[in-house]
Amino acid sequence: MRRTFLTAAGIALGVLLLTDVLRVWLPSIITVFGQAASTPAELMGGFALLWFVGAFAVVPLLRPLGSRGVAVVAGIALAGCRLGLLATDGGQAQLYVASAGLLAGLVWLAAAAVAGPDPLPGLVLGLAAGTGVHAAVGTFDLTWQGNAFAWSVTALLCLAFGAVLPAVTDQTTGSTPAVWFLAGPVLLLWTMIAGSPALAATAVSYARGEEAGIAGPGPGSALWTAALTAVSVGLFAAGALLVRPGAVAAIAGLVTLVAGTVLFALSWGAGLAAAIPVTALGLGLVLCATGLRAGTGEPSARRGFAAVGGMTVFAVAAVLYYAAYDIGYPNEWVPPAVAVLVAVVAGRPPYPRIEVDRSWIGVPVAAVAALLAGLLMPVGPATTAAPGTPGTVRVVAYNIRMGFGLDGRFDLAGLTAAISAQRPDIVLLSEVDRAWLLNGGHDTLTLLADRLGMPYRFAPAADAVWGDAVLTRLPVVYTATSRLGPVGAPTGAQALGVTVDVGGAELAVVSTHLQPPPGGGPVSQAREVAAFARGFAAGRAVVVGGDLNTQPGDEAFTVFTEAGLVDGFAAARPLPSSPADAPREQIDHLLVSPEIGVTDVAAPRTEASDHLPVAATLTLF
Repeated sequence: MRRTFLTAAGIALGVLLLTDVLRVWLPSIITVFGQAASTPAELMGGFALLWFVGAFAVVPLLRPLGSRGVAVVAGIALAGCRLGLLATDGGQAQLYVASAGLLAGLVWLAAAAVAGPDPLPGLVLGLAAGTGVHAAVGTFDLTWQGNAFAWSVTALLCLAFGAVLPAVTDQTTGSTPAVWFLAGPVLLLWTMIAGSPALAATAVSYARGEEAGIAGPGPGSALWTAALTAVSVGLFAAGALLVRPGAVAAIAGLVTLVAGTVLFALSWGAGLAAAIPVTALGLGLVLCATGLRAGTGEPSARRGFAAVGGMTVFAVAAVLYYAAYDIGYPNEWVPPAVAVLVAVVAGRPPYPRIEVDRSWIGVPVAAVAALLAGLLMPVGPATTAAPGTPGTVRVVAYNIRMGFGLDGRFDLAGLTAAISAQRPDIVLLSEVDRAWLLNGGHDTLTLLADRLGMPYRFAPAADAVWGDAVLTRLPVVYTATSRLGPVGAPTGAQALGVTVDVGGAELAVVSTHLQPPPGGGPVSQAREVAAFARGFAAGRAVVVGGDLNTQPGDEAFTVFTEAGLVDGFAAARPLPSSPADAPREQIDHLLVSPEIGVTDVAAPRTEASDHLPVAATLTLF
């Protein structure tokens, strides 16, 4: 039992560290190497796959070199790179340390697979523990925090991994390549859907919000979020720990997993709350169905190739899913396709013929679930203050680029400082990411709203967890959202309307992020937003703001002025806001109805995003 536990602990800690590295490596590909989509997608994809090719090249050398020794060396390198990420200050260093950590993690996984231990206990423990840690830090990963606490916890995890690392390859049970192949696809579906605390928080904010289709922090959201995450972990473990897997478990896993991923792909709101636990149960059942088939206890390169191949599926599927938002094609089929692949590989007969006692896994997994159930993750302030100063309100509009600064780091502190320095009453946010694995799986909106002490309203645009938001302490009277026509632009767009009480007067606020079609301006979307704003305001004073991707004098900008709105920054022009390090484009705006006066216009310099925030004081006459 002791040797079995040490082997599982070693695999679990390795999976945990590799997942942490991936949460840095994936956004680094986009923000550092890709420079926020300015680099061709084909080049980014080629660079990403290069590290997996390198791992494939190492696999044939594992048996001659000794898989146990290579596993130890690669594991130490993985831990070293995980610690090294805390020491980088973004940029190229972050990209290449994360890439080296990924390669080391792939080689460690392949070497462990060649040796042939049973990976299922460690995989279940590692995925559950990863969710627990991610939830415990409120989805704000330790890498990005970089403080003494982050160093201490990361060092302890790396030391613990080093202590049990030799035990990873001690137990050779003759596992088959199938179970090692599944590690990659299961990791993708777990971190993207079933084991994502950020997705759970988003799902709850839709379900507990006061308005249908618009997310907001409702009463008891923290407890519901923790409970949903804990239930997901529990169902995953329960499915994986069935004592006698067989055809029934395989079929149930196939149906449940596909159903969960389809529900995720089609959900634009509260349906996510069902997709998460259903997918978790399906993952557990298909892992159980894979079991531990009879095989040789000798080192096998086939298992090593299978492990790296499964992780390559992780990378390819992630790229296919998220590249759609830059290139433009349907991507809803990707999660169900991965689910079908997992189910087919896991459900192939013959079913397990070797009895292995894994019942003990339930104890540490239950502890993780209990921890999650007791956590109160930040979900953003749920209450509003009394009406503000009659007639005056400070408004900030900011494209936050999913929370990543120009240096490629998740810069929560920089965003908070840039916004709070303006002492805003209302904040309009564009490019808000609430759970994309590509960006590390953060709930950026909740993290930012919690630090600003401002309740939020969020409306989806590209998918259920990427869109626009309005933050305000002012009482919210009414909200609405309208999806905009895609006009050939890859990323979706919407208009979010929030009416607030400003000292007894009502102000209609519209937050949007226009997406221009290839080779043109966002003219048709500008018309839709202008019409929506006019109807939503219904005679009230109105302000339309956000990243409009059009400049004064352009046809799309003229659509707003012809609709009766006034350029709020006209007296302060030119007011460039993009790119943040050398602003030259005037594409972030506040447009107001004629009865609103605009003063104290500002576009403070900061590199917490690729845009500058724009701010102004509005006076309602």
